[in-house]
Amino acid sequence: MSPTPPRVRFQPDPGFHADLKRRVEAHFAACGRAPTGGPAMVFKTAVILAWFGGSYAALLAWGGASPGLAAALTLSVALATAGIGFSVMHDGNHGAYARSSRVSRAFGFALDLVGASSYLWRFKHNVQHHTYANVDGMDADVDASPFLRLAPSQPLRRHHRAQHLYAWPMYGVLAVKWWFVDDLADLLRGRIGRLPFPRPRGGELLALVAGKAVFLGWAVVVPALVFRSAWVAAFFLLGASALGAVLATVFQLAHAVPEAAFHAVTAGERRLPTGWAEHQVRATVDFARGNRVLGWYVGGLNFQVEHHLFPQVCHLHYPALAPIVEAACADHGVPYRAHATLRAALAAHHRFLRALGRAAPAAAMKGVCAAG
Repeated sequence: MSPTPPRVRFQPDPGFHADLKRRVEAHFAACGRAPTGGPAMVFKTAVILAWFGGSYAALLAWGGASPGLAAALTLSVALATAGIGFSVMHDGNHGAYARSSRVSRAFGFALDLVGASSYLWRFKHNVQHHTYANVDGMDADVDASPFLRLAPSQPLRRHHRAQHLYAWPMYGVLAVKWWFVDDLADLLRGRIGRLPFPRPRGGELLALVAGKAVFLGWAVVVPALVFRSAWVAAFFLLGASALGAVLATVFQLAHAVPEAAFHAVTAGERRLPTGWAEHQVRATVDFARGNRVLGWYVGGLNFQVEHHLFPQVCHLHYPALAPIVEAACADHGVPYRAHATLRAALAAHHRFLRALGRAAPAAAMKGVCAAG
């Protein structure tokens, strides 16, 4: 029998969330633009897909010329795949890609074509993470036990003392684990972490299976038929490791840093100390907001505060929304935090891992993370 999932409730909005929405709505009304994607998003998608398609075609055509060229092209495919995840599927599955929900859902299916299930991702990411960011017991993104300690409330184990060193190569395992372990385990259990979800049926189940088949076809079967070499497996793992490392690192920089707030729940009901919108701001940290090249590549995920507050807004609008959100936070006394550079964000994540690997739960909660 499955354990009863915990219940978490937020405080009523004291006016902060309502004011944020008014300001953002006024911005879009003033500039006459829709909050979803437009021609610029279509062009960006075309560029990323061309990058992916060109790299993949070049790998099949010339990858046999030398191991070095094969490795370089494999890494290019992996980075382009991450770009598809950051920009195309992410906006699609949030309904932010286009005004049409069907169009957005179609682009969200890009996740299935690069190995993972968009059906499961929408429950894990849209429902769990975006509602309960950094709430241990509700947000599966902070649960990497027993390998990593990502929340102050989690048990401290002896090997966590070195997690600031082994976490980085471990992130490279993320993609393979996601494709071949996590999706299957979630389907069999009927829950993600401690929270149940409705298992896919009919068309949703067919799409999930078809997506996995297409992914294995282009990523494994076609290269194996073209090259007929055991080296295909090695290069597949090289690409998967690069993809996993890039995805995990970017996702960690906004939440697994000392400035982000954490909470924990157990069985029963827990009421958090703030409203939903303030919780999102306190649990999230922006980074490298002035780096336009990075922002383009990671699909605006360096503007995570804005994304968590307005997930159905296309990421191309986040740089314009950032000063609006920051001003609203200042007016309402809500701390808005951002690391100035990518290097600063990476250093902050390193400090976070090191501190949580050495501190007892109470000390970590007090000295590393702003907890409620």
